[in-house]
Amino acid sequence: MTTDTPGGLGAAPAAVRTKGLEPGRPTTYAILGNGWRAGVFLRLARDLPQRFRVTGVLARRPEAGADIERDFAVPTFRTLDETLAAERPDFVIVSVPWGVTPELIRTLVDRRIPVLTETPPAPDLDAMRSLWADIGSAGLVQVAEQYALMPLHAARLNLVREGVIGTPTSVHVSSTHLYHAVAMMRSFLDVAPGPVTVTSRTFGAPLIDPITPDGWTGATDEKEATTILSTLDFGQGRSGLYDFTDNQWWNPLRPDHLRIRGSKGEIDDETVVRMADPVTPVVSRIERVVSGHGMNYEGADLQHLTFEGRVAFRNEFEGGRLMDDDIGVAVLLDRVGAWTRDEGPAPYPLAEGLHDHHVGLALNEAAASGEAVTISEEPWASA
Repeated sequence: MTTDTPGGLGAAPAAVRTKGLEPGRPTTYAILGNGWRAGVFLRLARDLPQRFRVTGVLARRPEAGADIERDFAVPTFRTLDETLAAERPDFVIVSVPWGVTPELIRTLVDRRIPVLTETPPAPDLDAMRSLWADIGSAGLVQVAEQYALMPLHAARLNLVREGVIGTPTSVHVSSTHLYHAVAMMRSFLDVAPGPVTVTSRTFGAPLIDPITPDGWTGATDEKEATTILSTLDFGQGRSGLYDFTDNQWWNPLRPDHLRIRGSKGEIDDETVVRMADPVTPVVSRIERVVSGHGMNYEGADLQHLTFEGRVAFRNEFEGGRLMDDDIGVAVLLDRVGAWTRDEGPAPYPLAEGLHDHHVGLALNEAAASGEAVTISEEPWASA
């Protein structure tokens, strides 16, 4: 395999059609676990059968297995051996609680089976060091990090890599939390794993919390919510600002924001500011093109995102009626499948996942102590 790296379950659509060239066969994967995130991988295989197929699911509880078999028409098993004996997949997804994730990864790597593990791959620094010492050199583990692959983030990243705003120097993420935010920062700054210095402060303020993962709360009372603000110094003039409020993933009163500043301009959410010539700053927008409006009968779906009259991101899963997060996961699954077949680079290797989780732990450590925390190089930094 190539190891090089670049710096609720809803109903299925009645018919699924995707544009563009289809692969010769779907990417196949087995799933260990039956929680909420496992449901995402199951939905994608159900809704995009020409692209993905689940060979089996390890669900320890028979009743959970019965629900999966009914809703997704895939086989379930009670042991790992049974799951792997049914059919050899391209890779195995580990989607289980943190405490048991490292041991399952070790078991699969010992059997020379490629792994896509949910984040984080191990709960704390000691567990990360132990996991890396055991299986780091195998080059068989990718981590499920999809945020930079979501449509708007991917469009922004394409523009940054084209040099639209010059050399990227800082990223402000107010969106997702900890290791996910760190991974996004490094992607936009093109920073490899290495030393990082973190400072953090927390602030409490009143906020209504109208929706949680369990649904709409109907709440109208203000309750104190904590916001953590952190600065990350990646060195060489690259920095990040982390800005996260409790339950920001769900709360519509705290929408996500992203700003990337560069030597020749900046991207602020969908707005791009840059120089058209030495004396002319211009403002442009990233625009979303969606079918199903007015007299368009193709159905509601993301088609592409544009910038100044050209495509900045194209949805290769158009026809699947996927939300942005699912598109990001689908891109990740497609790239992991290509990696296992030596058809593409490693999308997000274990070394990067461990590093970003380490920095995420430092964000909380700095907030608790009030002191700056510096992440020194760990064994995975040179991988």
